[in-house]
Order: sequence, then structure tokens, then C-alpha cells
Amino acid sequence: MARKKRRFEQAGPAVPNEQAEKPRYQDPFQAAVTNRIEDAGKAFEGKGRTILYGIGALVVLGIIIAVFVQWNNRSQAAAQTALGKGIEIMQAQVTDVPPLAGSTEKTYKTQRERAEAAIAEFERVAGEFGGAAGEKAKYFAAVNRLHVDREMAVSELEAMAGGSGEVATLATFAAAQARADAGQFDKAAEHYRKLSTGDGKIIPLDIIKLELGKTLEKQGNKDEAVNILFELAKTASEAKDKEGKSIPLSAAALEAKDKVKELAPEKAKEIPEPDPAAAGLPFGF
Repeated sequence: MARKKRRFEQAGPAVPNEQAEKPRYQDPFQAAVTNRIEDAGKAFEGKGRTILYGIGALVVLGIIIAVFVQWNNRSQAAAQTALGKGIEIMQAQVTDVPPLAGSTEKTYKTQRERAEAAIAEFERVAGEFGGAAGEKAKYFAAVNRLHVDREMAVSELEAMAGGSGEVATLATFAAAQARADAGQFDKAAEHYRKLSTGDGKIIPLDIIKLELGKTLEKQGNKDEAVNILFELAKTASEAKDKEGKSIPLSAAALEAKDKVKELAPEKAKEIPEPDPAAAGLPFGF
């Protein structure tokens, strides 16, 4: 899925190929693990887009790492270490250049090789620990499997999406973008609609609605796409803080606004312009 220039800057994953810009949102989860997210972001690059598909935007990568860290603080040490090892593999650099002499850094020649190593580690964790650690391990395994067996990976993600909680939400989003990436817009829209009825605590609703609107447009449902994107942009433009001041638009709202201008220029004029006093970087940057 192409990324617009307003979306967060690309977290440069391990492969130094094309660096497409992606939106960068920040929520309370991410604020607590910013440094960890910046490092972990390197694990998911692939030809200008992350292997996470729906997890595509860096914000969602941040969320999954934040979820891990949050869980990490209250789990058994052995399970923490095991999951951490899997994530370390996901972060390993993909390069043909061997490590410097004496370096203990593990590198992989291809993304597939790295993904296979990560899958093996996460499947070991799932089998050994089960419970919360096992569920997260299965999710990470499925995410990595997108580089190895895409059809099987999507099937696993959609099976997890049928549950509830953090992992189910993340799996639903990942499955949605994987479906959209394959041109299966009906299925992708179905996943996004499900997420759009949630509370947005795991994945912000503005991100979900933006992706839903863009998917509906590709599906050929232009009118509904415009309505969803318009409401997202208009609501964000009218939002005020506790002091009654305008709140800068999030990157998702800005992209939605641009999309409405493209699809329905006249309707876009109904979106209030931001208060000059609130000018500056979009919320979340």
C-alpha cells in the first residue's frame, strides 16, 4: 500500500533499500517505550514497506512493542527472555556484509532467512510457555511468516483475530492490510469495519478509519469512502482542548483531509481550517 508524504517517517528497518516515508503516530503506550520502538522499527522494513502490512504504520509497530513491554513487566523472567530473543532476531540486520571481526551481532543475508529464524524462536516460546507469552509469540510468528508463506500467515492472523484482547486487535489490523495488499478489498474492509467499532485503545480509531476509507475507495465505494474520511477530518478539525484551543490535526486526519480534497473538492471546503494559533506539527509528531 503506497504511503503518503504526510505519514510518519519510515522507521528504517534492517535492509537499507528504498526508504518510503510513513506516518508516525504516538499514543500513551508508545510514549513509554519510544527508544525501544525506534530500535524495533528496524526489524520490519521490506522494499519501502514493513512486513507487518496492517501493522504498516510505525505507530502500530510501536503499539505491539509497547504491549510486549507492558506484559513484560509482569511476566515470568524466562518467558520474557525467550520473547526478547525472538524480537532480537526480528531486529537483526539483513545484509550481505559480514559483521566486523569480534562482533557478536547476528545478521541474515535475506529477509526470508531472518523471518524463518524468528518464526522458529517464537514457535518454541509458544510451545514452551503458552498463556500470554504463547499468544504473543504466535502473533509474532504469524507476522514473520508473511515473508515465508503469506497465505498461511494471513490464515493464522485471521484465526487470532477471532479472539479478544490486544493480540486479536493487532492480528485483525495486520490481516486487514495483508488482504488489502493482495487486492482483496472486501475482506480488508470487513476487518477494518470490525475495528472501527472498538474503543481505539490499542490502535487509534483515526488510523483505522483512514485505512477503511482508503480501502473503500479502492473497492469502488467512493461515496462511503468520502463520508468516512470527511467525518474523520472534520471532527479532528473541530476538536478543542480543555482550554478551548484547537488541537493540531493528527497525521491520519491530515491525510484524510487531503484525500477528501482529491476525491470531493467541494465537500472538502466544509472542513474547517485550523486555528492559526494551533499551527505547528501535527499531533503525534
